[in-house]
Amino acid sequence: MNKEVRTISDEKLRSGNKYQFLIWVSALISGALLGCLKVDTLNTLFNFIATVFTRLFQFVAVPTIALSVITTLSELGTKKNTGQIFFRTLIYTLLTTFLAAIVALGFYILFEPENISHVSIQSSNTNLKDFSTLSYCEYILSIIPDNILQPLISGNILSVMITAAGIGIGLSFAPETENKTTLLRFFHGFQELLFTFIRALIYILPLGIMAFSAQLSAQIASGSVIGALGKYIAIILCSNLVQALIIIPMLLLIRGLNPIYVFRKMLPAVIIAFFSKSSVGTLPVTLASAENSLNINPKISRFVLPICTTINMNGCAAFILITSLFVMQNAGIPLTTSLTVSWIFISVFAAIGNAGVPMGCYFLTMSLMSSIGVPLGLLSVILPIYTIIDMVETAENVWSDSAVCAMTNKDLSRKFNLD
Repeated sequence: MNKEVRTISDEKLRSGNKYQFLIWVSALISGALLGCLKVDTLNTLFNFIATVFTRLFQFVAVPTIALSVITTLSELGTKKNTGQIFFRTLIYTLLTTFLAAIVALGFYILFEPENISHVSIQSSNTNLKDFSTLSYCEYILSIIPDNILQPLISGNILSVMITAAGIGIGLSFAPETENKTTLLRFFHGFQELLFTFIRALIYILPLGIMAFSAQLSAQIASGSVIGALGKYIAIILCSNLVQALIIIPMLLLIRGLNPIYVFRKMLPAVIIAFFSKSSVGTLPVTLASAENSLNINPKISRFVLPICTTINMNGCAAFILITSLFVMQNAGIPLTTSLTVSWIFISVFAAIGNAGVPMGCYFLTMSLMSSIGVPLGLLSVILPIYTIIDMVETAENVWSDSAVCAMTNKDLSRKFNLD
């Protein structure tokens, strides 16, 4: 009898997921069509709805990251599983990120982009003065918190991760007392409250998808894409597409996972990442999709995904490498083999240190170029089209996060008793 009830329940769940998928796709198409109409009232409404959803996801994203890290690391002192999960996450992150950079370099060599006009570079320099003063060392220092509230107030995700990791590790090795138990119950209870809120957001998500889709459609219709940088755009887009459609699925297949199945289950997170341009803001949807649709063990997903959101930046590594080479080439710096190889490593480790927020990769690239004294005018020429690039990169990042989480779950869910 129980088996029959379970079968009926599973069939209802699969049916619900199919209807949910159709609703999301319908919202995506409807929003794109409505955005092309160029009706000011509709555009204003969709901009308002998109802003509301962005803020709501940002509202739950930071505490979700902090609580996920705290509750997972709090078990580090008593369980060896956490170390194994972290090791797998780090290995898969480095593997996917290095592959993304290598693919990007291959397309850069294949397309051989020409320099753009010197006039365009010079005339654009004044737009970036405020951003060129931040060095990469200063960026690293900015993530080290000087008080416990500063990371939450500023929204600095890496600072939040460091603070949460410190609290979690501290709790894991603290003596077993009533105070520790009470504190852990508070963190777990707060986490459950956040996930209840996230489920409510998922329920009304089609409205947000429609608004984000209409926004993008209106931007494309306004003609914001610059044709002069066609090869540069093609290199970045091709690199991201090959990474997303070939490299990541290949890794999933090697680990014995069906990439189509994994992608279909994680599609809501990929869609939101594409339109929100923030892997951090998408984290609540990524967690919900991984646990509810892909059936990832929560003890794995709530540890792997917050970490991946910060360090697993496939799209950012490709962007940093391609853009840095393109800017240096335009500045007259010879792209020798040793220089190119060194920038593969720089782009990977810089991407790992990047924050998963809109335009975070753009400003990080700007800081790297400033630190070596390269003129930054070309980056302002890229700026108008960066919105599209950022969307594709963020979607790829979240897809890669999902793959790393799925592979880690595949490796460890049976090896350890994580239920």
